[in-house]
Amino acid sequence: MATKTPATPKKTAVKRAPAKATKQRQTTSQRQDETSAKPKLLSGGNPQIAKGYGDAPVQAYIAAMPGWKRDLGRRLDEIIASTVPGVRKAVKWNSPFYGMEDDVWFLCFHCYARFVKVAFFRGASLRPVPPGASKQPHVRYLDIYETASFDEAQFTAWVKQASRLPGEKM
Repeated sequence: MATKTPATPKKTAVKRAPAKATKQRQTTSQRQDETSAKPKLLSGGNPQIAKGYGDAPVQAYIAAMPGWKRDLGRRLDEIIASTVPGVRKAVKWNSPFYGMEDDVWFLCFHCYARFVKVAFFRGASLRPVPPGASKQPHVRYLDIYETASFDEAQFTAWVKQASRLPGEKM
């Protein structure tokens, strides 16, 4: 009888990820770290900030505003806070809201590609009426562009008036 020699096991090749894929994973990981550090900008450059109440979420929104809009956002916030002591703040629907009581707001602002839009929820009652019309009968808008002058005195007067009107429950 012939003796059988045991079959030598076949060597299985260990598949390694190509160096490029490893590098890609590192890049993805780095992107995840950057994403957690920087809020995502939505269409038009509007920051995506989680809903929250108080000054901290509003300041996070302003810090995430791109380019010249960040300085404008800081200035709008300063004017509102100094004009209306005790103003309530929140970020809802990726926009900072300002009001006199929780969930009752008199204005908000939102970033677009070329301008920042301020919405006065009872703007039709302001004097003079802000220039931007709305489909909503009481709402008026102010669009602020980088190249146009911003009338801080008029904005301050509108903020003062708006804070004394009944707000919108949202």
